[in-house]
Amino acid sequence: MSHKTTYTKIAAKIIFMTMVVTLFFGFFYSEYMKKDAISKLAHQDAKKTSALVFETLYSAMQRGWTKEDLREIINRLNRVDKNMKVNVYRSEIVANRFGEIANDKRARESNADIARALKGSEVLNISEGNFIEYYYPVTAKENCLKCHTNARAGDVLGVIDVSYPIEDLKVSLNEMINFFILFIIVFSLIIYTAIFIELNQYLIKPIKNFANVIKNITSSQDMKKRVEVNDNIEEIDSIKDVFNSMLDSIEHQFYFDSLTGLENRRKLTEKLEEGESAFLMIINIDSFQEINDLYGDETGDVILKEFALFLKEIMPEKEGLYRLHSDEFAHFCTRGMDLHDFKLFVSVLCEKISKKSFNIDGKSEVSLSATIGISYGTDSLLANADVALKLAKKSKKNFLIYDETMSMAKEYEKNFDWTKRLKKAIEEDRIVPVFQPIVETKTGTIVKYEALIRMVDDKGLYISPIHFLELAKKNKLYHQLTKIMLDKTFKIFENLPYIVSVNISVEDILNKEMYQFILAKLKDSGIGKKIVFEIIESEGIENFSLILEFIESVKYYGAKISIDDFGTGYSNFEYLMKLKVDYIKIDGSMIKNIDTDQNSQMITKTIVNFANNMKIKTVAEFVHSKNVADKVKELGVDYSQGYYFGAPKATIV
Repeated sequence: MSHKTTYTKIAAKIIFMTMVVTLFFGFFYSEYMKKDAISKLAHQDAKKTSALVFETLYSAMQRGWTKEDLREIINRLNRVDKNMKVNVYRSEIVANRFGEIANDKRARESNADIARALKGSEVLNISEGNFIEYYYPVTAKENCLKCHTNARAGDVLGVIDVSYPIEDLKVSLNEMINFFILFIIVFSLIIYTAIFIELNQYLIKPIKNFANVIKNITSSQDMKKRVEVNDNIEEIDSIKDVFNSMLDSIEHQFYFDSLTGLENRRKLTEKLEEGESAFLMIINIDSFQEINDLYGDETGDVILKEFALFLKEIMPEKEGLYRLHSDEFAHFCTRGMDLHDFKLFVSVLCEKISKKSFNIDGKSEVSLSATIGISYGTDSLLANADVALKLAKKSKKNFLIYDETMSMAKEYEKNFDWTKRLKKAIEEDRIVPVFQPIVETKTGTIVKYEALIRMVDDKGLYISPIHFLELAKKNKLYHQLTKIMLDKTFKIFENLPYIVSVNISVEDILNKEMYQFILAKLKDSGIGKKIVFEIIESEGIENFSLILEFIESVKYYGAKISIDDFGTGYSNFEYLMKLKVDYIKIDGSMIKNIDTDQNSQMITKTIVNFANNMKIKTVAEFVHSKNVADKVKELGVDYSQGYYFGAPKATIV
């Protein structure tokens, strides 16, 4: 793992580096100023001092002072400052005119600097960086030639040697001011450059990279992406960790259901987009809203959580379990099972769900049943399973597997010209009855049939009425379909020894034309004793007296009356006590799981007892297995109907 730094360390580094560079610059610039002062300012000061010494000596010589007098003047000058020394050396020209001095001759011969100065050059020496020696050549001017008759103007008459320590050096105020101005400018530039480079490298650039990564995550809307920044900054790493933790939390909320903790519909949708061949089932709890209404939403939520845990326990490991919404769950199965094996698996699942009871308040328990829609393959699994679920709900089956007929019906439902298709089917006589047997429960003998409406499509496939009856009502074709069913059913059963049930709705009864049509059919056919009218209605009865009048009218011709889907709509005990019915058909939602659901058994037993007291026969529909058939027989139901005894067929054997 690479070494991480912090902005505190970076700030300290900037300050430290700036101080080092500044001190380095200040030190070398001060050295430069020192040398400059020595080479310029010291040179000027020494030259001025030498000139003053010369003028002093010159004034004395004009007054006729002797060599001793001049020496005294030099001694007095040397006593002014103990650190400063002044010496004067005469040239050979002066020595030839006024006499040689031994000290001057030795100096000319032994001191190279004096020799250079006698040739007219100013000489400045720095002794070990601490002491200045300046040799000033004194040149002859016109007024000097009066005494120095052997010299010419410009000849060097002597050398003034001035020596003093560097610490006594006077520095120019302007130089100092200029130095500080330059120092401030350079110092500011150094700080700005250091801050710009360091902050750009460790702050601006990392933040910009961080922002770009966040922008990419936002634009891609991929909740699985995470921020990865390679900058070795602890603060950036901390921000990255916080942001990634926030993304983790958002992803969990995005892909997981908050109540059950299961993955949600969005996660399932992404899984399905991978195009993997699989089985998908949608599990919908039957009538769950009634539980919420009866026990409250909080209790409903508790049951949903327990139901989710129950599904996790009974589902295969490592298989996907999802909560789609409210009371609907999904199972995504990629194991290598064939369709037959999967059907068995779903059957067992339905049985386990129906046998499971859920605790409500520590005292009460509630049992659930579920309807399942199934699809398989690689394409449109969710949509197809949803279609299968809706059809299973309408047909009151435990589960349905999506097939081509459902697909065709789905296309029809979405097609804007469905009404034309329905009208065309009527015109081409493709509305037909199919017949499902109804058996005596005790013996299993077929005693009658129920006529069920189907539409035959262009390919000869039967389309269930759940796909077109509601649409027929909206397009005022419903009564026409009822007439077709009555005509064809009456004709088929004229010469058959069986009773047949025909479905009619309250809308049919309340329609005057249909009312008279039904009575005319009974009168003309003469087979009223073979006809049972099963009254279906989802919206209840508003004109009870007219319904009772219809029942009495058809019974005049020997027909009987059955109440379909008992336990729903208007089919309750109060109405049964007023209506003179012969049969009640117990709602399939109670029958399909009656072998395992104790609530269904209790309700069915109550209905059977009531019907026996009222001299009314009972019919159990949706009997789909031997277990269900045995339980129905045990509870004393008179007649049974369902796929266990036979599927609807176009012909009667």
